[in-house]
Order: sequence, then structure tokens, then C-alpha cells
Amino acid sequence: MKRVFWLLLLFVVFCEPVFAQSESIDELRRLFDYDQNAPLDVKEAGIINRNGVSIHDITYASPKGGRVTAYLVVPTRRGRFAGVVFGHWGYGTRTEFLPEAMLYARAGVVSLLVDDLSVRPVPWRRSAPGSEPQAVRDNFIQSVVDLRRGIDLLRARSDVDPNRMAYVGHSSGAHWGAILSAVDRRLKTVVLMAGVPSETTILLESDDPDYVDFRKTTPKEQLDTYFKVISSLDAINYVPQAAPTPLLFQFAQFERYFNEAAMKRYAQAASEPKLVLWYDTGHELNEIQALMDRANWLRRYIGMEPIAPILRKSLSR
Repeated sequence: MKRVFWLLLLFVVFCEPVFAQSESIDELRRLFDYDQNAPLDVKEAGIINRNGVSIHDITYASPKGGRVTAYLVVPTRRGRFAGVVFGHWGYGTRTEFLPEAMLYARAGVVSLLVDDLSVRPVPWRRSAPGSEPQAVRDNFIQSVVDLRRGIDLLRARSDVDPNRMAYVGHSSGAHWGAILSAVDRRLKTVVLMAGVPSETTILLESDDPDYVDFRKTTPKEQLDTYFKVISSLDAINYVPQAAPTPLLFQFAQFERYFNEAAMKRYAQAASEPKLVLWYDTGHELNEIQALMDRANWLRRYIGMEPIAPILRKSLSR
């Protein structure tokens, strides 16, 4: 049952628009408005110190209700640092980017690693089946708004330079990042890892038994209704409006969820400036060159320190 839910979630997150897009980009941006002056109400549950890095287990208030669970990863040395918000993939949690955030902390970055709605603890967890498209749409909007609130959190800190902010997102986190790139001009750059505009190709063509069964058992009318409600939130509607925010696309040559043509369409639709990189790995993008390329890109746009010397020192111990 859980597998079927994730199939539908993947279908929605990466579905290319199949219905006419009637809303303007200004109307779409307003979907993600919220009160930036509302109290953040940050609460700390614990802290762990590791080799010059502090990991704070925190929650903060969501403008859409409930609380957002997150890790705040901070250098222990004094300074005024760059800020990065991370968004994990659908099967992950805030821990996905924890090693990377700890590395970045040593390079002069304060990071916020946010749990998405579907993996937060009760009573703040929210998920919705495909039979409730409006609820799914509301959850998508809240996911983005909660990340925007995370940007507020970092910018409010005295040790963060509000003019050196970035976002890094993987898979579904890249979907939210695509929206952020067009909605939130406070970001100096956005990194989109293993993101794609459409899950249609794999659902219609894959011979994976789960997808075959999904096609056989899901009524067309239900999918049509779903897409009418959801399609305006597709990532491909937003990346053409990212400019002047620079985008880094990172794709896997051995991607198991999407085909190469879909990934190329997604990247081609995006505004300039952008850089598109490919790696000989799978959807997880767990390849050292991908990490190095992200860090170098972030160094270029938000001024973090190089990570190569930190890695060499770490390996020489």
C-alpha cells in the first residue's frame, strides 16, 4: 500500500503539465504568500557538537499550521556566514543532507535541513492520497511556504549574511526548489538535484510491475481530475521564470525514475543563467564529483570556503 502511495506521489511531483496552464506566473507566485512578520517561534529540543560544528534539533511555526522539524547546522567559530536551506527527496528525511551540511559548516555555512510534511512527527505530519487532489495541492503549497519560512529563519540570525542565501533540493526537494527559484528572490542560487518535469514517461512506458499495475488499476477519470487540480504546481511552470537566479541542474545518467529526454526538456525549459551537469550514478546522486560541483557552485554564488582542503584534512587523520 505504501509503495502505491509513493508511486502516485512520484507521479504528481514529476508530472509534466497535460492541461492548459491558465494562471499567470504572478498568480502562481501568490499561492505561496504568507505573513513574513509572524513569529518564527523557534524551539530547540537538543544540540550535539561535532568537530567544530553544532547540530541543533529544532522546530519552528509553519504559516500553514503545525510545526516544522529541522536541523540547524552551525559553525562553532564566530563569523558572519552564508546560509543554505536543504530539501530532501521523497524517501528521505532531514538527515539526507546532514553530512554535507556538517562539511559546509566547516566551510563557513549555516544550514537548515527541513523535514517535509509527510515525514514530520504526529501531529504535524500530513499526507494525502491521489483521490484527494485538493489536499495534495495544499500540501505542496505548504511544503514550499515552510521552506520560505526556513529562509526567514536563517536571515534572522546574526551569524548569517542575508545577502548570501541558497537552496539545495533533491528529487521532490528539487520540485520545491524549482518553485522557489521563481517565487523567492532572496536566493542567490538554487541547486536542483535529480529533478524532472514529468513522471508520465515512466508511468506510461515502464515495465516495472508496480507501474504496470498502477496503469491497470487507476481510472483515467481520476487521473484527469487530479491533473486539473495539480498541474499548475508542476516544476516546469516555474524554472522558465527563475531569472535572474542562477540554476544548477544535476542529473543521473543511470536514473531509474525518469528518461533522459524528460530531463533534457526540463533543463531546456529553464531560464538563463544555468548549468546542466550529468553523472555516472543513479537517482541518489551519491557521487563525489556531484558533491564537489555543488560546493564549487555555491562558493561562486554565496562565497562559502572551498571544501577540498577540509576533505583532504579529514581523510589524512
